[in-house]
Amino acid sequence: MIANFIHRYLDPVDSLGELLFGLIMALTLTLGVRLLSQRPDIDPQELVGAMVGCNIAWGIIDAVLYLLGSVFSRNQRIHFVRKLRAATSEAEAIAAIRDEFGLEDEPVMVEEDRAAFHRVVLDILRHASTERAHLRLQDYQAAAVIAVLVSLTAVPGVLPFVFLDDGYLALRLANLIQIALLFFVGFRWAHHTGANPWRTGLVIVLLGVGMVAVAVALGG
Repeated sequence: MIANFIHRYLDPVDSLGELLFGLIMALTLTLGVRLLSQRPDIDPQELVGAMVGCNIAWGIIDAVLYLLGSVFSRNQRIHFVRKLRAATSEAEAIAAIRDEFGLEDEPVMVEEDRAAFHRVVLDILRHASTERAHLRLQDYQAAAVIAVLVSLTAVPGVLPFVFLDDGYLALRLANLIQIALLFFVGFRWAHHTGANPWRTGLVIVLLGVGMVAVAVALGG
């Protein structure tokens, strides 16, 4: 299954976020043209080229940012381990771990369990490697998945222009398809969080269209 393949390299929230990002990018172009252009002004070929080119470009950019973020995050953690080992007392080390792993966003834990967790983390990190982190094969594979995901989100908006001769009708259909896909992304997102799928889908649609409206209004 495609979803299982993608989630070998990306967390579900990351993969759905990339799809959402790509759809908003494409919808910004199609909805912007729909709002700001008159019917005779629509050039289907130019619009399709802009959609495909924009999403491919941003897919590549997002993939590069993912690689940079991955290596930065790992080296940041290694830097923390070095600082932890330089602590002058165990109390200072525990305080540093408490700041780094506060657990405020995790399910409610009693103070005793939180303290036990921090002590276990300290024991583990005392034996952790402090060699500089480098990018791994899986990082490049995940970056490639990101680039493909963001690029492919342009395809649903392009298809109406391939099969319809009326550019204006194709534009309206492209907008409807992309808005429906925003709902689908929200619907799928809810399955990973235990939220109400229909409500989450609707919220994602409203947020997505709202962000597109802001981008269009600001000339994006």
